[in-house]
Amino acid sequence: MAGSSLFTLIDDIASVLDDVALMSKVAAKKTAGVLGDDLALNAQQVTGVSADRELPVVWAVAKGSFKNKLILVPAALLIGTFAPWAVIPLLMLGGAFLCFEGFEKLAHKYLHDSAAEHEELRHALSDPQIDLLAFEKDKIGGAIRTDFILSAEIIVITLGTVAGEPFIKQLSVLALIAVVMTIGVYGLVAGIVKLDDAGLYLSRKASSLLRGLGNLLLSAAPWLMKSLSVIGTAAMFMVGGGILTHGIPAAHHLIEQLAASAAGLPALGAVLSVLTAPLLNGLAGIVAGALVLAVVTGASLGWRALKGA
Repeated sequence: MAGSSLFTLIDDIASVLDDVALMSKVAAKKTAGVLGDDLALNAQQVTGVSADRELPVVWAVAKGSFKNKLILVPAALLIGTFAPWAVIPLLMLGGAFLCFEGFEKLAHKYLHDSAAEHEELRHALSDPQIDLLAFEKDKIGGAIRTDFILSAEIIVITLGTVAGEPFIKQLSVLALIAVVMTIGVYGLVAGIVKLDDAGLYLSRKASSLLRGLGNLLLSAAPWLMKSLSVIGTAAMFMVGGGILTHGIPAAHHLIEQLAASAAGLPALGAVLSVLTAPLLNGLAGIVAGALVLAVVTGASLGWRALKGA
């Protein structure tokens, strides 16, 4: 009897772990857009930091990220337990913020002179009077604040995935996503920011093969950063737009119908059936981002006008 109870307990635990793994996989897919942007933003945060301080800065931000999630995960569990009705509105807000952030990045790229900003940063760092320790602390503080927003998005999206599940499963999935995402993001960030150093090291080796690999890494590093930024922005529109359209039944059903119609087309039907929903979600995300940015900009200008009156 005892043996039977033990096997039953083990089977129950295995079943819970299997459910946790499945839900964590789903949550990880849904947070992919935030993850791509998180990688790009945090890798860019160490710009201007001396090479020997890059990894300590990344480690300091990673510790701050863990602290952020120690606040966010319990808060999410409290919401899931005592105010489950708030999950969908929070998801919609998170989706709208993703779209807004993505569109703001596009607007900033085309409305601001990034080359001038980079030159301004370079001149500031070459100034012998600048306090490099304060500069580094400011970088870390800014990165941790950015991480808090992105981590909140990840946790809210994950909470939406496990809403309605027993408390232990919610806790397990949220904790697993928090740990895996933090280690994954900052592990990759550490690798990305040291990629050029690795390339420089290999390029000075006697072996022609190693020198070629080193030169390849040196050439790939800036392209990798640009690619991460582009992919992250596109994913933000797709994920954010997908969250918003799922929250609006009419829009969700329309996209499903269009995807089903595309699947019936000859030759390209199989490809279009896969691409239609993400592309339409991305388009919805772009429109939503533009609308939110317009509202935020208008409100900001109105507030400044009232203060100046």
